[in-house]
Amino acid sequence: MSAHDKKFTVGDYLAQRLAEIGIRHHFVVPGDYNLILLDKLSANPNLTEIGCANELNCSMAAEGYARANGASVCVVTFSVGALSAFNGTGSAYAENLPLILVSGSPNTNDAGQFHILHHTLGNGDYTYQYEMAKKITCCAVAVARAEEAPRLIDRAIRHALLARKPCYIEIPTNLAGASCVRPGPISAVTDYVVSDPAALEAAGNCASEYLSGKLKPVILVGPKLRRAGAEAELLRLAEAMGCAVAVQPAAKGMFPEDHPQFVGIFWGQVSTGAADTIVHWADALICVGTVFNDYSTVGWTAVPDIPLMAADMDHVTFPGAHFSRVRLPEFLGRLAEQVSFNDTTMVEYNRLRPDPLHLHVAAPEDALTRKEISRQVQEMLGPKTSLFVETGDSWFNGIQLKLPQGAQFEIEMQWGHIGWSIPASFGYALHYPERRTIVMVGDGSFQVTAQEVSQMVRFRIPITIILINNRGYTIEVEIHDGSYNKIKNWDYAMLIRAFNSTDGDAKGLVANTAGELAEAIAVAAKHDGGPTLIECTIDQDDCSRELITWGHYVASANARPPRHQRED
Repeated sequence: MSAHDKKFTVGDYLAQRLAEIGIRHHFVVPGDYNLILLDKLSANPNLTEIGCANELNCSMAAEGYARANGASVCVVTFSVGALSAFNGTGSAYAENLPLILVSGSPNTNDAGQFHILHHTLGNGDYTYQYEMAKKITCCAVAVARAEEAPRLIDRAIRHALLARKPCYIEIPTNLAGASCVRPGPISAVTDYVVSDPAALEAAGNCASEYLSGKLKPVILVGPKLRRAGAEAELLRLAEAMGCAVAVQPAAKGMFPEDHPQFVGIFWGQVSTGAADTIVHWADALICVGTVFNDYSTVGWTAVPDIPLMAADMDHVTFPGAHFSRVRLPEFLGRLAEQVSFNDTTMVEYNRLRPDPLHLHVAAPEDALTRKEISRQVQEMLGPKTSLFVETGDSWFNGIQLKLPQGAQFEIEMQWGHIGWSIPASFGYALHYPERRTIVMVGDGSFQVTAQEVSQMVRFRIPITIILINNRGYTIEVEIHDGSYNKIKNWDYAMLIRAFNSTDGDAKGLVANTAGELAEAIAVAAKHDGGPTLIECTIDQDDCSRELITWGHYVASANARPPRHQRED
């Protein structure tokens, strides 16, 4: 019997489409409403099933995979699975990543027969999950009949790829194995939407008008640049202009840090390399894929105060003008051809450029400190390194590091979910086994998603986890302290040995001194059979000046009284 003579099902259709858009790993947590669907996905030779410890971790692992691969899929069961996976789906939405959330759902006959089912609210309404998914995806579909599946699956996936946002596909348990037609050409799903020619030309002309007469232009890069696939075009534009280029913290690594025009991270009072000084000196600010939120503006205290030219992923805005359906790579490429060279801001920046820091090298017997950890992590970075920094002081320590050419940097600043880095780095590393993935994470964040280290052990992923143990939620302490920021201490190295059981090869190490950390890093560098966790114990009050400063301003922004509140 030929392949075309075999029964082709809804589950087969989804599997083929996932493989055709380049997905090679699907992240799953089984439940009785998705088991037939999981069988169909596993039968596709181009897909590898990756089981996760729970649905939160599953969705976060898929989020990390989407960062590396460009798209990902998370498959869970109804309600008890999907509602947990909504967290990572929200992260994908906030971080502009096309994560495809697939949920099994009850048999199509049950709603009409008014059955009360397990894994539901018990009120006979089974539409609530679909309605909730609409709020956190760019497209949500619920397959009610097998013949509708091809149209709905294609629609959801295409929307996700174009918008760089997650989508939601709900497939009832009795339809996953139901017959449906085979897919048509994948180009119907993946074809790129180019800029409207007239809008692109008008936006280019408006950009020229905006820059005309400006003496001090600066380019500010935001995290949407990479999501739009426009890094090469940005580099061409920057070199054509010759001006200073700063990046937002969530865009670290998206412009080469060894490039002569790189002036640092613009982050208000906690900027690096005097980037804030040169940005505030500018009379023209070209914002490329930027996101101005309370975190990136240090509690709204670092919002640029000049009229901006803002180029987003699919539109461009100027003072008094807006152009839709202008794709970022095409706009930047066009602008690179028509701008004039103006290095005024680089001339000024070279007068402001800070002198290189002379870092103190701790003696081997010295107690471990945050600064010494950062110094040693800096030495770990190379052209094939990917560094994940967790929400907390790891943000600020990671931002200070210098990325060599080729190194990648991953941060989740818009969603800011503590614990994100552990499952996300796992998903990322599955796509990039040739890269060395390093995670900087605090003890509080680690406790949220620690179970996913067991999957790193299972799949023998050699991630190095630098766990900074200061016995609490330090970032929350600096925003608003309280007894709730103290956590139960764990024996983290012992936990890794527990994950090993009888067949794992992870390593759990403890570093109390600078010398012990150096020895542990040397062990991790040679270990390829699984993850290496290095527990770095430091004083509870040892946190960065930048975190303290940032925390004060964010706390102030959080504490603003309601505008309508009457003062007595």
